[in-house]
Amino acid sequence: MLRVAIVGATGYTGCELLDILIGHPEVKITSLTAKLDAPIKIHDEFPRFKGRIDLPCTPLDAGEVARSSDLIFLSLPHGVSMKYAALFLKAGKKVIDLSADFRFADVGVFQQWYGIRHEQTGLLKEAVYGLPELHAERIRTARLIANPGCYPTGSILALAPLVKERVVELDGLVIDSKSGVTGAGRKASLPLSFGECNESFRAYKVGAHQHTPEIESELGILAGHALAIQFTPHLVPMNRGILTTAYARPLKETSTEEIINLYGRFYAKAPFVRVAAKGRLADTKDVWGLNYCDISIVVDNRTHRIVVISAIDNLVKGAAGQAVQNMNLMSGFPETMGLA
Repeated sequence: MLRVAIVGATGYTGCELLDILIGHPEVKITSLTAKLDAPIKIHDEFPRFKGRIDLPCTPLDAGEVARSSDLIFLSLPHGVSMKYAALFLKAGKKVIDLSADFRFADVGVFQQWYGIRHEQTGLLKEAVYGLPELHAERIRTARLIANPGCYPTGSILALAPLVKERVVELDGLVIDSKSGVTGAGRKASLPLSFGECNESFRAYKVGAHQHTPEIESELGILAGHALAIQFTPHLVPMNRGILTTAYARPLKETSTEEIINLYGRFYAKAPFVRVAAKGRLADTKDVWGLNYCDISIVVDNRTHRIVVISAIDNLVKGAAGQAVQNMNLMSGFPETMGLA
């Protein structure tokens, strides 16, 4: 059995990880830690775990976590994970980091967009970007995974086949995404309070969202050169889910059927990408609680654009489920084990 720890177990992503890992047949959860003054029973804080796990959640003791675990999930704020990742790697453990601390090989990009000085730059080249649909082979042999952000997961998967296969103009790509409130994490914030969010639908961080360079970086690798992408996020008054609509101009006349077939070939070995038939549009309800990314394609010949729609659950394929998918690859388990 693989012994795993969750550091940051009381956040939305940490709880989602625990939910998934409890049912994983090859995993033993040996450590739950969080920013606490004293130990708690995890089911006292989250009653849905009562009768399912009887492990205390304790203040973080890195030495104890390392002694009791083989692989550690870091569900910590940006800028905090880097310190603990280095400690656990030094102790010979594998690490899956769900923050942005290791998502960029260029430290300048991280520091520019997150406003945080990076203290573990030596690990940046070793870290593997944990999008299995693009990097499965590297993930299998990695010891440090940078789990992707939720918006980038839906956005990159939506556009990767078009960019990789040189089907569209690479200048002028537009991505419009809408996320549920849990995407911002489990913290008190006036803009995220019920009275502010309910019956409201708004854009935010237009032209300045920190996930923009992550999307540009991965799609730029596929393109073979740097890309500038217009990415606009929106907050939707629902708990979870991300719907992304991407727009691109084809280099030559094509059809919806041709592009659907292209996506089917591109994702033929990707068990968690479902490409919809013509006329079926992706919906967040269809991926709620699941590790799938549903993708729909419409070629609009009137406007000479390819419209790609993707739907994911931001807490599952956008975070915890993808982290477990990465764990499976790193550990030699079937990629789909323990996931729905």
